[in-house]
Amino acid sequence: MTAIVLAGLLALAGPMSALAQKAGEDIEAGRANPEAASGFEAKNIVRAKRHMVVAANPYAARAGREILRMGGSAIDAAIATQLVLNLVEPQSSGIGGGAFILHWDKAQSELKTYDGRERAPKAAKPDLFLTPGGAPQRFFKTVASPQSVAVPGLLRALEMAHKSHGQLPWKDLFAPAIRLAEQGFKVSPRLHKLLGGRWARKFSPRAKEYFFNAGNKPWPVGHVLKNPEFADTLRHVAARGADAFYQGGIARDMVGALQAAVAKSGQAIDGMTAEDVKSYQAMPRPPVCTAYRSYKICGMGPPSSGGHTVAQTLKLVEKFDLGRDPMNPAALHIIAEAEKLAYADRARYSADPDFVPVPEGLLDPDYLNNRAKLIDLAKSTPKAQPGTPPEVAKGRFGRDATIENKGTSHISIVDRQGNAVAMTSTIESAFGSGFMVRGFLLNNEMTDFSFRPKDRSGRPIANRIEPLKRPRSSMAPTMIFAPDGELRMILGSPGGSRIILYVIKSIIAHIDWNANAAEAAAWPNFGSRNGPFEIESGQSAPASANVAGSAFNRSAFYERTRKYLEARGHKIRSGPMTSGAHIIILKNGVIEGGADPRREGRALGD
Repeated sequence: MTAIVLAGLLALAGPMSALAQKAGEDIEAGRANPEAASGFEAKNIVRAKRHMVVAANPYAARAGREILRMGGSAIDAAIATQLVLNLVEPQSSGIGGGAFILHWDKAQSELKTYDGRERAPKAAKPDLFLTPGGAPQRFFKTVASPQSVAVPGLLRALEMAHKSHGQLPWKDLFAPAIRLAEQGFKVSPRLHKLLGGRWARKFSPRAKEYFFNAGNKPWPVGHVLKNPEFADTLRHVAARGADAFYQGGIARDMVGALQAAVAKSGQAIDGMTAEDVKSYQAMPRPPVCTAYRSYKICGMGPPSSGGHTVAQTLKLVEKFDLGRDPMNPAALHIIAEAEKLAYADRARYSADPDFVPVPEGLLDPDYLNNRAKLIDLAKSTPKAQPGTPPEVAKGRFGRDATIENKGTSHISIVDRQGNAVAMTSTIESAFGSGFMVRGFLLNNEMTDFSFRPKDRSGRPIANRIEPLKRPRSSMAPTMIFAPDGELRMILGSPGGSRIILYVIKSIIAHIDWNANAAEAAAWPNFGSRNGPFEIESGQSAPASANVAGSAFNRSAFYERTRKYLEARGHKIRSGPMTSGAHIIILKNGVIEGGADPRREGRALGD
């Protein structure tokens, strides 16, 4: 792909008013974009020979590279990177949240996945987020409530993966984050902007004290922010392992903070207990893999819906010729129609497999062939209905009522031995629940369950709240293997329920349209979550994307796109689509790294 064509594609944010219904039309805007757009910084492709880390903040990427240069493995570098992200990108992930990890062991040719998803307390009840009259509570009211906090899983998952794949001592991996927490880091433009948003209103007193100055204003860009409490927490975990977090003083402080909030509210709520924290365990899970145009695509299985939904969409798309022209609106129509079908199945069937067996037939070839017949090249389906996979009794699953809203981050890493990690981590909404304990924020992952336990027909909803259950996720860390079996691509993204759209876009951009890692990350976002055709516009693309005298005519492309999609019945919705795709491509002995220009990420390699 030429630089001119890429620049033209990045200009999608230009005159998109013709594609928009109206500003603010998206009633799910807060949920679809849990972290607001904060500008666009064009980023070049980064190439290396030995190793690479791509992460959401320069401090974090440097920490990962530091560990790789010390001879650390991919999982060693991922741990150091994640701990620094907790400090410098606290709105997105941290030890108060959870993660899904894919690990590729090149020597053993083995892919393993680890489930560090947060878990509901034992006392959680199906009506947790219902009013006395049985109606769902307002979503944003629940976000900052103590009952929104699920048991964190991140550290248990990191420890489990490190025991199998680590090279350096566990304690050494904490040094970069401890050093930075003590010496301080400069507040970034993105963190400053998000602190000025509505999320700041939900902060606990300790969080407000940390993130704001005496005038109740967020710390300015460039302010050196220190977090000695977090450094102390990390020292305990570095010395004693994850048990230091799940047993003892840190666990007691987490539970105590929530109990104090409950007492202050005067509500009678059964929330997270010390026993809930102590009993949490990470889980190894089987990966979800499928073939796509001679490549092997592997992702995370349930309770993540990412692996199945990405795989289903690609298998449906595979039955059509997308062509080699990335600006052909016919290809966008096909992809969106396939996504509608996959999202319909996802909503009906995806949940914690320890509570709700996810139908194996979702990737059955005959089932997918029949689903593909529903894709009409001449017109759009306003809303796809879920199918009935083999061995599933019709009507067994209720109609989903889940509202999703994630603050999330993604890390892609490959080490000098060729081992790799794709890890997506989260604390759910931006800044999680707003409760700060021991220098870190607690998640609000309980709001990732369906607030309604049953649909209006009385059928149980798969993703309903149950004691000790893990909520469904959209996180989609992914690895792709070339026809010769070698690892080709490591990727993932934040973005709430749009994560799946961003990952699908990046995969198709590389495999079908030959985009490199930076181009695939920067590619204009689009797709459908079984509703309108969503397309990126606004501040998530650069004003400087106009290329004078280029062969790419943006106005003509937009007009052709609008006419083509609307003629096929699509309702068009435009706005910011703040992905954070971090991509590594291994090809011809070269490691390519691409960081999403919509956030502050960096690709660093040697």
